[in-house]
Amino acid sequence: MEMKPRSYEKIVRIINKGVDIPNPLTLDIGDEVSVDRISGTGITIYPGCRIYGAKTVISSGVQLGKEGPVTIDDCQLGPKVELKAGYFNKSVFLEKANMSSGAHVREGCILEEEANGAHCVGLKQTILFPFVTLGSLINFCDCLMAGGTSRKDHSEVGSSYIHFNFTPDGNKTTASLFGDVPRGVMLNQPAIFLGGQGGVVGPVRLGYGTVVAAGSVVRNDVTQDKKLIIAQAYPGKVIDFIPHAYTNLSRIIGNNIIYLANLVALEQWYNHVRQPFFKKQEFGTLIYAGALEKLALAKKERVSRLKALAEKVPEHNSARRELLENMDSVCGLFGIDLPDSIISSSRDGFLAAFNESTQDNAKDYITAIQTLPPAVAQQGVVWLQQIIDSLCSRAAVMLTSLNMRITKQ
Repeated sequence: MEMKPRSYEKIVRIINKGVDIPNPLTLDIGDEVSVDRISGTGITIYPGCRIYGAKTVISSGVQLGKEGPVTIDDCQLGPKVELKAGYFNKSVFLEKANMSSGAHVREGCILEEEANGAHCVGLKQTILFPFVTLGSLINFCDCLMAGGTSRKDHSEVGSSYIHFNFTPDGNKTTASLFGDVPRGVMLNQPAIFLGGQGGVVGPVRLGYGTVVAAGSVVRNDVTQDKKLIIAQAYPGKVIDFIPHAYTNLSRIIGNNIIYLANLVALEQWYNHVRQPFFKKQEFGTLIYAGALEKLALAKKERVSRLKALAEKVPEHNSARRELLENMDSVCGLFGIDLPDSIISSSRDGFLAAFNESTQDNAKDYITAIQTLPPAVAQQGVVWLQQIIDSLCSRAAVMLTSLNMRITKQ
């Protein structure tokens, strides 16, 4: 009896396109996968891999499964991405991003150029800017990390690190910002280092150049740049647990609004700056659409968590009524166009200067950004920060009882 995998015809087609599959009988390709979205140049798919999802894209030079079986489901993979072993769902990996054995990358992740993780890394709703490196045995969900200028000078998360993103009350209004979008996209900021065997209790904001000592658990914002954090452990004790106390409600909601505003700024950056670079890549339009989809997922996640928190605030809390009455309007800010003429003027001025400065680097995004004159890069920072400040100011007006400090860091 002749033995053929269910995806035999598709396997034959991609082999004929030039994909290297050392053991074709071990590969499974879903019926919904489009072979037209799989390149034929320099791809190797090792034994035991599974490829699913109608939106899956596999660009030239991709390597799948070198260290163990890989499952990808509705992921968009840019050029030369390496997923060495693990599970990857509804996420985007840009050029030369890579993950090692035991990776578990769930929906809503964007790993930009050369972002990478060692073995046994868990991500969900995570955005890593170029060059960011994660060690081994890490849980790093619901956060954005930037900083660093190259593979030799990169933000790093030490092994056995946890971003604590779930409270005893069942809340996940815990998204943390390591760096920020306006300065981070310029790829010229000092690297952030989170020492191993430690963690962050979200939502937290840390500035660029921050070093967190190994074994430290960070619970508070340190938005100033270039600080060394040596966290002190809590003394041992047993006390009463009061559910839904929310003694720091203003900071929690404020940090979530800042996070959402940064997502909007990143979305605008993709729309106006990154999009032309995607269009010049193989499958670039599809990968760009995938990135925007992940940003939309990220905003949806943060909005749903904010609304859930508002519902749980106890009746005796003076902010409850205002939260319930205004949370829909606050969250609606992050899904509308920005009509502010000042922001538009800053954007147009930056884009004109950017296009003039990057004519010789039209194809290479990283080089184009890193060779910007400092004055032009600063114009871009101003534009993106204006987006964030505008959104945060409007939200603060709707939630006056919280007295949130959610303007520029």
